[in-house]
Amino acid sequence: MRRMFDVGGRLDAGPIDKGQHQLADWELRADAVNQALRAVGVKSTDEMRRASEDMDPELYWQIGYYERWIVAVEALVIEKGILTQEEIDRKVAELG
Repeated sequence: MRRMFDVGGRLDAGPIDKGQHQLADWELRADAVNQALRAVGVKSTDEMRRASEDMDPELYWQIGYYERWIVAVEALVIEKGILTQEEIDRKVAELG
């Protein structure tokens, strides 16, 4: 059974945009956080994939690639007890 993200080989999936684009600063930071958490053993590629696959399908298609990373990392650090949703929300409010 295919999940919402598994569009490989589907005729209705449309073309893949292979064009390069300049990453925004926040995208570079999202990548850095992702790599740092992997380097210290907080998360693995398989865990990131699972967290992305568990995302609400509607949200998955509304947000972009690096935004999906952020949502997945947030889910993992909460799941592992590293941070709480309240701590994350508080920090986001401070930065907002």
